Amino acid sequence: MVKVIDLAFLGQAQTIASFLVETSEGPVLIETGPHSTLKNLENGLKKSGYRPEDVRHVFVTHIHFDHAGAAWAFAAHGAKIYVHPAGAYHLAEPAKLYESAKRIYGDQMEPLWGKMKSIPEDQIVPVGHKKKVKIGEHKFKAWHTPGHAVHHIAWQLGNEIFTGDVAGIKIGNGIVVPPCPPPDIDVEDWKNSIRMLLEQRFDALYLTHFGKVEAVKPHLVELRARLINWANWIKPLLDMGLPEAELTEKFKAYVMAQYEAGGVKGKALEIYENANPAFMSVAGLGRYWKKKA
Repeated sequence: MVKVIDLAFLGQAQTIASFLVETSEGPVLIETGPHSTLKNLENGLKKSGYRPEDVRHVFVTHIHFDHAGAAWAFAAHGAKIYVHPAGAYHLAEPAKLYESAKRIYGDQMEPLWGKMKSIPEDQIVPVGHKKKVKIGEHKFKAWHTPGHAVHHIAWQLGNEIFTGDVAGIKIGNGIVVPPCPPPDIDVEDWKNSIRMLLEQRFDALYLTHFGKVEAVKPHLVELRARLINWANWIKPLLDMGLPEAELTEKFKAYVMAQYEAGGVKGKALEIYENANPAFMSVAGLGRYWKKKA
């Protein structure tokens, strides 16, 4: 049984999730969220009868702060951290990753994401594509799923899968959207990863943003269409050399119209923006098209 722990990022429900799986070898976490919400994660564990030090195994889908930012805190208690081989270095040596993000977020860096400390290399377990990790009676299978990030893994358990960001963001009954931050958005890779997920015919997706999705095929088909739509919409404006601030405002209005058409309103709009800021997608898709050129 999978328990969804709401990390209440920025005080909002259904923005970032961590997932608890109980095994005969103790609790397993998939995703830790950022260090800034660690207390909320610890409270979620406590409600299920666990302390942070009871967690000996943590699986992260990728190394972005909203997914793996608190992994070091569990490693400090002795947990092993399972990650894509391309992300392992940054967990051991996070300074470059942290400073890069700080250039974007400035003095909001710590309030948003908290701290990120290094993890001893002997506690970091790089996992190859389609490799399985057995914890107690459960097997977790790694699916390398680039597109949102080169170091992205979706973790399969039974016939369900924890998709990080590769299966997009969907808040409540809202639309599904692709988070497209820099530096390594790749639309073609992402489409291939979506195709691979569709081919496996999973019974359910667990989205870090946010929760369980059982209508797997329509969800992934909608995500793929919107990813292509956003990328193609932004390209001619980039080619025109529109200033980034102006482009961001236009993109935000374009996305807002899609939210409204999909019935997203009120507080849900704020949650979507917190989970997937418009300026990040402009920067990420801009970088993608620049590399393509």
